[in-house]
Amino acid sequence: MKFHRVKGFSMIELMIVVAIVGILAAIVVPSYRSSMIKGSRTAVQTELMKLASLQEKIYLNSSAYACNAVATAYNGNSTGGLGVGTSDDGKYTFALSACATNTYTITAVPVAGSNQVGDGCLSIQENGLRQWYQGHDNCTGTAIAW
Repeated sequence: MKFHRVKGFSMIELMIVVAIVGILAAIVVPSYRSSMIKGSRTAVQTELMKLASLQEKIYLNSSAYACNAVATAYNGNSTGGLGVGTSDDGKYTFALSACATNTYTITAVPVAGSNQVGDGCLSIQENGLRQWYQGHDNCTGTAIAW
């Protein structure tokens, strides 16, 4: 009597593969999300540095910082703005606060509904102080340097 071996996968083998894929997905997806949030935070830090540099350029031109709304068009002097409203990826909104002739604070606040919500607000000041309010999207609480 000849036995014929059936080719293919058994249901048990298929369920083992599905379980392994599920476990890997449960590990990888949160790690990927965390990496994306960190990447967006790093990108907005770079943008804040560029905006601070732009403020210094304005100060050199007119002996005062631009204190208008951040989204006001850039004209190179203190009567204009910085010409941006949101970050390049659209996950942060920029704002100017504590602004006077010799001081400013530029903040980046996560946009509601984006992945960045809950990650915290970032700020930079004219004296170079850079702060991250980890977990506080309203720029309050304890800050750490970035």
